[in-house]
Amino acid sequence: MRNDKSLSINAIADIHNINWRTAKKYADSDQIPEEKVKKRKGMMYKEEWGEIVSDWLLEDQKLKRKSRRTNKQLFVSLQGMGFPGSYRTVCNFIQEWQDGRSLL
Repeated sequence: MRNDKSLSINAIADIHNINWRTAKKYADSDQIPEEKVKKRKGMMYKEEWGEIVSDWLLEDQKLKRKSRRTNKQLFVSLQGMGFPGSYRTVCNFIQEWQDGRSLL
């Protein structure tokens, strides 16, 4: 990016959300860092619970904001199906799903 687009070190650091020292290190060298793919683990990813919540969230996206289910409502519905996890587990999964980081 530094050579191809003539961007400054600070601009590259802002784009990639990294420290400017790290951006300078890789801009000055020929080494290109590989992105690490964090492997998801836990009951939401290994069992069917994550797929169920993802399906519900996709359905709710089509509804008006006031008509959508809350995290608490999703958790209570999961408990009715025998979900052994906690409310916090569901909230973390939903947050990752909304951020687009969830890879089922």
